[in-house]
Amino acid sequence: MYQMDTRLPADAVDFIDDTKLEAMVAGMHEDPEAVRRVIAKSLRKEALTVEETAILLGAESPDLVEEIFEAARTLKREVYGNRIVFFAPLYVGNYCTNDCKYCGFRRSMASTVRRTLSDEELVREVEALEDLGHKRLILVYGESPKYDPEFIAHTVRTVYATKKGHGEIRRVNINAAPLDEAGFRTVKQAGIGTYQIFQETYHKPTYAEWHPAGTMKANYLWRLNAFDRAFRAGIDDMGLGVLFGLYDWRFEVLAMVTHARYLQEKFGVGPHTLSFPRIKPAEGLNLNLQWQVTDEQYKRLVAILRLAVPYTGLIMTAREPAELRREVLAFGVSQIDAGTKLEIGGYQEARREGEQTLNREQFQVGDTRSLDEVIGEIVEGGYIPSFCTSCYRLGRTGEHFMEYAIPGFIGRFCTPNALVTFAEYLEDYASPATKAKGAALIARETEKLDPKLREEVLRRLQRVREGERDLHF
Repeated sequence: MYQMDTRLPADAVDFIDDTKLEAMVAGMHEDPEAVRRVIAKSLRKEALTVEETAILLGAESPDLVEEIFEAARTLKREVYGNRIVFFAPLYVGNYCTNDCKYCGFRRSMASTVRRTLSDEELVREVEALEDLGHKRLILVYGESPKYDPEFIAHTVRTVYATKKGHGEIRRVNINAAPLDEAGFRTVKQAGIGTYQIFQETYHKPTYAEWHPAGTMKANYLWRLNAFDRAFRAGIDDMGLGVLFGLYDWRFEVLAMVTHARYLQEKFGVGPHTLSFPRIKPAEGLNLNLQWQVTDEQYKRLVAILRLAVPYTGLIMTAREPAELRREVLAFGVSQIDAGTKLEIGGYQEARREGEQTLNREQFQVGDTRSLDEVIGEIVEGGYIPSFCTSCYRLGRTGEHFMEYAIPGFIGRFCTPNALVTFAEYLEDYASPATKAKGAALIARETEKLDPKLREEVLRRLQRVREGERDLHF
């Protein structure tokens, strides 16, 4: 039986200096010349310091904020191209020992329907997602002894082994409670992609307020040092995030950048992704959110994160409404989910389109459109939907990914892989309208490629039409 060792090692470090970050927030003021110097540095593909990030956060006038937005758009195009990578969350179980006040799965919420997928149910969920065209999942687990590393590893292997027709899951990421080093080694051996965990809030008094004492999650440093343990266990692909709305969004942005720089400096690898969800309604919640983030503030924080950490992927989830997602995509978002179901078993037990049952879900989804609808819309916006997973599968992760994340890499690998994986989706799963729009987009984007690369991409696109799959560069 697995017994987690929750003792903090001697080198555990609290690298979040609340006093320093609070002082930076209190001292923010608008300095247009300084803002433009910082933007110029970011456009040179150089990561920003925490102090430089604070300069961007101090910009308030509409014209200067628009300069930040435009710089984020430019950086998005130059570093990530016009691709948008798609994934889906899959909730495996919602038993939880924690009592986080903002969560519909908190242990004190008696009306929440508790459930853990059996192997058979998990297979049916995966098949339902494959029938939609998904190739990349993030498995989500409550913090419970039921979901120990062996259980997580077993579910990851089950997902990889589940194939239906042309459907297969090529990358399995996980969002799970912090583990010790032995636990991280166990899940690594199962072949996980990114390990994702949110600090929720980096502000210690606020963290204590929202995470009651006597729960596992109340241990701020255990959670803060989770990525250190994961790195020591051999995992080099991390996703960090904040739940915006618990505390001042400017403090949280500075803390996220602090965390990213800490990982880069200590391990030579920054986070693979940053996530920035906002608190949404959940079962039994009646919250007085003093620090609620407006749509305008949300757009600013996304753009500033894009400039602060140029090579880190930005994930915007279906928590946000469709209208806001359309606008924010241009500010540097590189990954989104679509057709999202948060209910345990929700993909196989399909309800009416857009229907949600909060006592079965962690929170309310803001964008309830289907995967095909979202893909059709972003194609109209000139984006290439991508189901590519080749970097992880070919070892282009961690330090290697940081080396590869340069504009030339997009042209040589990312755009061709996006086009080929999108062609798979069009052949196997798209509606007729989306297939027509997608084919036209692929034709236009293929013409932009270097002639030699274009010939190889065209050959692979033909092979996809003839029934071959997974022809990644």
